[in-house]
Amino acid sequence: QVQLVESGGGLVQPGGSLRLSCAASGRIFSIGAMEWYRQAPGKERDLVAGITSNGDTNYADSVKGRFAISRDNAKNTFYLQMNSLKPEDTAVYYCNAYFNHRPYWGRGTQVTVSS
Repeated sequence: QVQLVESGGGLVQPGGSLRLSCAASGRIFSIGAMEWYRQAPGKERDLVAGITSNGDTNYADSVKGRFAISRDNAKNTFYLQMNSLKPEDTAVYYCNAYFNHRPYWGRGTQVTVSS
């Protein structure tokens, strides 16, 4: 089994920055795509950003130019750098990644953007 643990969430003022991390542990033989999702209260879980095993990235239109996803395969960890945060970015952020050709989810970390 592989476990994913997110960290780095918290309360930040509008215009501020946060860096989320998602660390994997367990028996890992292969690493595939990695993604960040978010879910605001009363809304569906939406894809925020993704990065392939080749390093190609994609972003939701709402975060383009503000968020950046990256990965460190040696550490089995990937990141979401969030800049110029807005109140509408408030949500629980979840990481999702493919290890050993199976998808795994983290349990989520709360990000609150408020003054």
